[in-house]
Amino acid sequence: MTIEARIRELGNRHRSLDETIQREMTRPSADSLRVRELKQQKLRLKEEITSLEARAN
Repeated sequence: MTIEARIRELGNRHRSLDETIQREMTRPSADSLRVRELKQQKLRLKEEITSLEARAN
């Protein structure tokens, strides 16, 4: 897999996590632990994307 393809894949997962977080936060009984874990996953993806983008340039 090329770096560009990996970045696109990670970007898609990042957006999907963002949507999941938004849905979870709009629930009346939002699970704060789950939201925190999802946000941590999203941050790790963003860091990996940033790292890959730096290598691609």
